[in-house]
This record gives sequence, structure tokens and C-alpha cells, in this order.
Amino acid sequence: MIYLDYNATTPIDKKVYHAMLPYLESEFGNPSNSYELGLLAKGAVENSRKQVSELLGAKSSEILFTSCGSESNNAVIKGVAYTFRNKGKHIITSCIEHPSIMEPLSFLKKNDYKVTYLPVNRQGSVNPKDLRNAINEETILVSIMHSNNEVGTLQPIGELGEICRERGVLFHTDASQSIGKVDINVSRLPVDFLTLAGHKLYAPKGIGALFIRDGVEIESFLHGASQENGRRAGTENVPYIVALGEAAAQARKHLDQNDLMPIRDYFYNQLKEVFGSNIHLNGDPVHRLPNTLNVSFVGENGAQILAALPELCASTGSACHSGSKTISPVLAAMGVEEEIAFGAVRFSVGRYTTKQEIDHAMKLLKGYGFSIASC
Repeated sequence: MIYLDYNATTPIDKKVYHAMLPYLESEFGNPSNSYELGLLAKGAVENSRKQVSELLGAKSSEILFTSCGSESNNAVIKGVAYTFRNKGKHIITSCIEHPSIMEPLSFLKKNDYKVTYLPVNRQGSVNPKDLRNAINEETILVSIMHSNNEVGTLQPIGELGEICRERGVLFHTDASQSIGKVDINVSRLPVDFLTLAGHKLYAPKGIGALFIRDGVEIESFLHGASQENGRRAGTENVPYIVALGEAAAQARKHLDQNDLMPIRDYFYNQLKEVFGSNIHLNGDPVHRLPNTLNVSFVGENGAQILAALPELCASTGSACHSGSKTISPVLAAMGVEEEIAFGAVRFSVGRYTTKQEIDHAMKLLKGYGFSIASC
């Protein structure tokens, strides 16, 4: 098996796995208890909070642990919508956001909120001028992803955030795909909220975090007891919180190694050498995640290619089944022609990807019977 789908999920780092084990076995205390087992658990949670805050350049008090990136996104959108409902009911996002942004906004639209979806250019980037023109006196929140999960394009978050600050509007970015791949420091980045997902960071599925800048108060997403400084009820998932903390610590070390881009570019160069003009790069060629390679096999169907090569683990935003055809909504929003969009495959490399695996992937692709595909 050749795993080239690190944007979908990552394997658990061995150091992360071993860090969490004691809290699944002997150190099983509840952080809310004041005896030794509870205090040990509480100390572990707070140490992890510090590790995550150090990765983001935040204060420990600004880190809230959640169950996943989707919960973090829902907590921001619904929390801001409820808290500031008397100020306004207008929210701005982009047309290429993750479903965990789009669906909460669809829910709010059913409850008299207005949503503006900013367009993107051919590279998948939002134009800051469009944001400036979209903000009005009713706007209470802007949510723009830090990087796109399909094509890897990095948004101009700094410029977008400055516009929001000038206009007194809260700004959220879903950085689930970016954390651990590019340097993000919230002390320099003008964001009020930032989402992190553990399973994109070599931690287990089922753990996430949300940065909430000090001084910003929103209604809690989960009500109950006073865990997480009263911001999120529920007994803390100590083993997974410890795992996320260790994953954050490991991510800080790997950020300096810059080992993702060379292997991604090696793969891209191999593809161009073999397939020539039949390979089309989707997304920004420069301002994108260092691990993400979304390419179209022009005239082919990406879903069919992957179905024919089960040994190769990658993703596609298109579908081809039951006689119907759909292309990735992201590529459609970018204005990519159908002939190109249908052939799209997202390859994403990670910490454990080797050149030998890339060579094997190329061997598999060369063996595929390329011709114009149809459903």
C-alpha cells in the first residue's frame, strides 16, 4: 500500500502513541478530582495545553480542547451567532470551505441569518477587496480557511484579518490542514479564532483544539459542568489531549526540517516527465501547502484511476457512479473546466513518505491504461 493521503488523516506518531498510553492504563484519573490521580490528570491536560499554545504562539489560556475540527468550527459559528445576534445576523465565508463550515451556516440561514460566500480565483484564493466590499454594519463574523484541503492554496489570512480588525468584525480561520505544515503564530496573525484537528497532526481521531483570543467571549457550544474554564462541558479526554500535546511538540520540531516540499516536488516532476501536457496542476503553484499536490490527468476520470489502483491511497473530489457525473465543488468554484476537473486526484505526502514510495506510485500510474474515460 502506498499512502499518499495525509490531508485526509495521518498515522499516529509513535512518540504520540507512547505519550498517551499511561493515561489509558494507570493514570486514569478524572482531572476534576482533587486527589492524586485527578491532580496527575489535570497536570497532564495543562501541560498539553501549554504544548499546543507554544505551537501556535498563543497563551495557554487561549486554548480550548474539543473533540475535533468540526466541533471547533461549529463552536465558533454558532457561538458567535448566538452571542452577537442583537448586533447583526450577517456572516461571511468563502465558497470553498469545509462542510463543517458550510453546514452550520446553512443551519443559520434557516434561522434568519444572512451568509455571503466570497468567490475565489483560478488558483483558489479569496480577493481581499471582495471581503472589504462584503462587510456591512450587520456583519458579526468572517470565517475563511487558512488553506484549502483539496488544492492546498494558502489564503491571504493576514490581509483578510487586518480588514476585519479595521471594521471591528470577528475573524475565524480553520487551520486544520495547515498546522504542522507551515508556521502559524497567532501573536502575529490577526485572527480571533483558529481551528486545529488532531488527526491531521499525527494524533488520534477524536481530538481537536480551538484558539480563542483572550478578551473574546462567546456562548459555550456544550453546556454542563465547568470544564475548560467553563467554555466546554464534559469530562476531559485526557489520553487524547495528551496525544495532541505531544503531537504539537513534535510538529514544532518537524517545522524546521522542511522535508515535505522536496518530496512533493519530486513527485510532480516525475508526473510531468511521464505525462507531459496531460498533467495539469490545480491550485496556486507557489502559495500552497508544502505537502499537497492536486493534479488532473486531462481527459481522464480521477475516481476511475484510483478505483483501478487500489494499492494507491489518494483522494478525489469528483464522483462517477450510477450514470451520474459530478466534479469537485472546489474546482468548480475555481472555474476549472470539466475536462480537467474530472481528472483531478489529490496526492498529499507526509512525514513518513519516501522517494521509494513515490517511485512505486509512478510505476502504478504508468501501468494504468490511460485513455479518455467516461462513466
